[in-house]
Amino acid sequence: MNFSNTLIKLKESLQENWDNFINHIPEIIIAILIIIIGFLLANVISKTFKRTVSKKSQDPLMTNFLAKSLKIGFLALIVMLALKVLGLGGIAAGLLTAAGASALIFGFAFKDVGENFISGVILSFNRPFNVNDTVMIGDIFGKVKIMEFRFTKLKTFDGRDVYIPNSDIIKKAVYNYTEDGFYRSDFIVGIDYDDDVDFAKEIILDVVTKTKGVINTNQHECFVTVNDLGVSTVNLKVIFWTKTKEYKRGALEVKSDVIKRVKNVISENGLNMPADIKEIKLYGSQDSIPVQLTK
Repeated sequence: MNFSNTLIKLKESLQENWDNFINHIPEIIIAILIIIIGFLLANVISKTFKRTVSKKSQDPLMTNFLAKSLKIGFLALIVMLALKVLGLGGIAAGLLTAAGASALIFGFAFKDVGENFISGVILSFNRPFNVNDTVMIGDIFGKVKIMEFRFTKLKTFDGRDVYIPNSDIIKKAVYNYTEDGFYRSDFIVGIDYDDDVDFAKEIILDVVTKTKGVINTNQHECFVTVNDLGVSTVNLKVIFWTKTKEYKRGALEVKSDVIKRVKNVISENGLNMPADIKEIKLYGSQDSIPVQLTK
C-alpha cells in the first residue's frame, strides 16, 4: 500500500512539475532570447566602445580593461534580468552572494594569478611605460609589445619573447629608455699629448652637433670633456643626445655616424690618434733586440 502511495505521489509531483514547465515555457523562451541577444549586444557594445576609445587613446591596456569591464557588467545585468523573467530573483541574489564567496576562496587558492591580475589592473591606470617603449625590467631589456592583465610581453633585441608577470613589474625597478624620446650616448676618443686639447674639443663638438639625428638644446646639451690621461693619449669623452623611439637601431645608427665624422675631422685637422705605447724590457745579459724591416 505504501509503495503504491509513493508511486502516486511521485506521478503527481512529476505531473505538477511538467505542468509548471509547460506554463512557464513563454518565460523560458523570453529568458533564453534575452541571454542570446544580451551576449550579442555585449560583444557589439564592447567592440564599439574599444574602437571608439582606441581612436582617442594610445593606451591599449586601459582600453582593454574598460572594454572588458563594460562587457562583464553588461552580461551580469542580462543574466539577472533573465532570472527575474523566470521568477528566480532569489536565485539571482544567491548567485551574487556565492560569487563573492567563490572569489574569496579562489583568491586564496590562486594567489599568484590573483596578484598578477590585480597588478595588471593597477598598471592599467598607472604604469611607467607604453607599448613600443624600450625598457629594462630587472635584468630583462627589450621593447614592450603586449600588455595584458596577467603579464607584459617584451621583445628583446636578440629576438626572444619574454613574458613578465605583472606582479614582478610592480615590485621591480623599471628603466624606460624612450619615454620622452631622448637618449644620451657617449664614447671615448684619444688624441696625442702634443695636440691642442681645446682645439680638439672645439672641432669635435662642432661636427657632433651638426650630425643628423643629434639634438643640442639647453635641456639636452652636447659637450666634450677630458675624461682621463691614458698611457699614450689624452682621452676625450664625447657626450651627445639623440631623439628616437627606436632605441637600439636609431640610437646606434646616429652614434655610428657621429664616431665616423669625429674620426674624419680629427684626421683632417692634423690631430693624431696614437696607438698604445708598448714598453719592451731586456733581461739578463740581453743588450739588443734583433729587428728586421720588410716592405
